[in-house]
Amino acid sequence: MTEYSILDLSPIPAGGSAAQSLANSLDLARHAEKWGFRRYWVAEHHNMPGIASAATAVVIGHIAGGTKKIRVGAGGIMLPNHAPLVVAEQFGTLESLFPGRIDLGLGRAPGTDQVTMRALRRFRTDDIDEFPKDVVELIRYFEPSAPDQPVRAVPGDGLQVPIYILGSSLYGAQLAAAFGLPYAFASHFAPDQLMQAIEIYRSEFQGSKPYVMAGFNVIAADSDEEALYLATSQQQAFANLRRGQPGKLPPPVEDLSTVLAPVEIAMVNRALSCRVVGGPDTVRRGLKDFIERTGVDEVIMTGNIFDHQKRLRSFEIAAEAVFETVGG
Repeated sequence: MTEYSILDLSPIPAGGSAAQSLANSLDLARHAEKWGFRRYWVAEHHNMPGIASAATAVVIGHIAGGTKKIRVGAGGIMLPNHAPLVVAEQFGTLESLFPGRIDLGLGRAPGTDQVTMRALRRFRTDDIDEFPKDVVELIRYFEPSAPDQPVRAVPGDGLQVPIYILGSSLYGAQLAAAFGLPYAFASHFAPDQLMQAIEIYRSEFQGSKPYVMAGFNVIAADSDEEALYLATSQQQAFANLRRGQPGKLPPPVEDLSTVLAPVEIAMVNRALSCRVVGGPDTVRRGLKDFIERTGVDEVIMTGNIFDHQKRLRSFEIAAEAVFETVGG
């Protein structure tokens, strides 16, 4: 049975504030819990004027504290930015506060530009071998410590916080398979290697049972026409990011060609191709087709919409497409 979850970047719309966006994220999480979504993840990004979830562990505490049962976690923590012990202490604290509800997804990318990356962790190495070493170190902090162990995560020691490997390339699939960990592919912005990554992960998996999650963009409205209009905010934001000009989430426009060049529209549409944009029937078909094509165990939906109420409605339509109990 396929599970369904939400990935939230806590988008800051033009004219809005981080405070309001974080309040909106909690509001969406409460609705997601009511609608039946499995988990609610937030992602680490830095020096991004349009994303409010940079202090990811703090945001997770905010959301978990305002909800009751939905799993809350990181999708993900960019491990090269942090010492594994610090991450273990943060998520050990979250697990202690909200037992049985915390997930820890780990990524290898910095989640920012090179200059900001150096500001985050000044002694960071670019050695690709450091990431698996850091993952192993982090896992050990969550295992019961030995009596003579010199360094322990407190809280964290023995709490067995669930760890997921995130990736947008084949490397993450191979690493998750080798460690026998669940794997989440970032197909919502890097779809090209999705099917190959899933095949590699499942064929090379060293563990009891592989588990694949995949990101999927959903922009839903009561009609296809309205959804296409709302989707232009995300399209503009992605193009601005690729231009090296990240900013707040722009308002939607009637004609995307008035703000983006044809080559930019083509680039954006390719990068965001794992998506469905439309009314309820279109969304239902799009989700069904994606699951049939990929066979993933879990779809983690995302979708940045300028107006918060429209964003709530979008996820409500998505929930209605996959959960029989949602309505009204």
